[in-house]
Amino acid sequence: MTANKNKAKDILVVGEVRSRGIHGATLELTAKARELADVLQERVLTLLMYDSLDSDPSTLAGYGADTLLCARDERLGLFNQEIQSRIMETVIKRTNPRIVLAPASTSGRTIMPVVAARIRTGLTADCTGLEIDAETGELLQTRPAIGGNIMATIRTPKHRPQMATVRPKTFRVPAPDLARKAEVHFIDLPQEIFETRIEPLGLEISKDEDANIQDRDVIVAGGKGMKRPEHFEMLRELASLLEGGVGASRAAVDNRWITYPHQVGLSGKVVSPKVYVAVGISGSVQHLAGMQTSEFIVALNKDPEAPIFRVADLGLCGDLFDIVPRVIEALKNRKRGEA
Repeated sequence: MTANKNKAKDILVVGEVRSRGIHGATLELTAKARELADVLQERVLTLLMYDSLDSDPSTLAGYGADTLLCARDERLGLFNQEIQSRIMETVIKRTNPRIVLAPASTSGRTIMPVVAARIRTGLTADCTGLEIDAETGELLQTRPAIGGNIMATIRTPKHRPQMATVRPKTFRVPAPDLARKAEVHFIDLPQEIFETRIEPLGLEISKDEDANIQDRDVIVAGGKGMKRPEHFEMLRELASLLEGGVGASRAAVDNRWITYPHQVGLSGKVVSPKVYVAVGISGSVQHLAGMQTSEFIVALNKDPEAPIFRVADLGLCGDLFDIVPRVIEALKNRKRGEA
C-alpha cells in the first residue's frame, strides 16, 4: 500500500487531450467525480498531460474541478505509455488521492494497469457505475462480469488510491456552471520522467470517420435482423440523411456484416447520443447496457416482445425492409421541399 488509508483524500481525474482539445470523456469524468466528491465533502483534481492546448484548462471548473494539474511539455505530443505513467505516479504520490478515475479509452486502458502495479493498489476496469458507500466512504465500482451476464460491484477496502477506468459516454455531461472557479497549477516535471525506451513514430488517424460513433448526436444501428451485409447500405443512407453515424449489435459484427469499431454494447462501445435508432436489434442485456442512456430511443423490430421496446421512447413493430425505405424516401422528400 503506497498511501496511508486514513490520510488519503480527494478524487483525481486523469483527463485526455486529443487534437489540442480537451476530450469529452474528461468533462464526463470530472462531472461524475464532482458528484462523488460532494458525498465525501472533498475536492476534485483533474490532471491534463499535453504539449499544446487550444482551450483554457480552467473551463473544467464548470464541470466540477477544484484544481487543474497541467503537465505541459513538447515531448507529450505523441502518446508514450512510459512517460505518462510516470507522470501519473508522480502526481499520485504528491497528492495522495482517495480515488483515481480515468476514461477506459485506449490510453487509459494502457496506462492505468501500469500505474496500479507501480503504486501497489487495485484497479477496476471498464466500469459502468460509480457510487460512494455512505457508511464506509468506499468507492462502489460496478462493471459487467462473466461475459456481461451479471453486474459485479467491487470495493477496494484496504489499499489507496481506489482506481477505476470508466467507459466513455457512461454518464451524462451536465451543463457547465460558469460561476465556478478552479486553481491551475503547472507541474514541474523532472528530466528523468522523459527517459524512455519507446520511440513513437507518428499518429495515424482512422480513415473510417463513420466508425467514431461515440461523438455522434444520432446513431442508426443494425442488428441480426439486417440479414446481410449489403443491407447496411440502407442504414448508411438513413444515417447520412440524419447526419449521424452507423452502429451495430454484436451479432451483426460477429457475422462480419460490419466492422468492430461500429459495435455498440458491453463488448463494444458505450454511446449516449441524442437519438438512437435500433433497427432489427432484439435488445440483449449487453447491447442495452451500451446505449440505454441515449436521450431518445427509436426501436424497429418485427417481434412485439423484443426487449429493445422496453427502453424505447418510440417503438415501430413491423418489417424493417418495408419501413426503413419509406422513412428514407420521406426524409428525401422533406429535404427536397426545404431546398
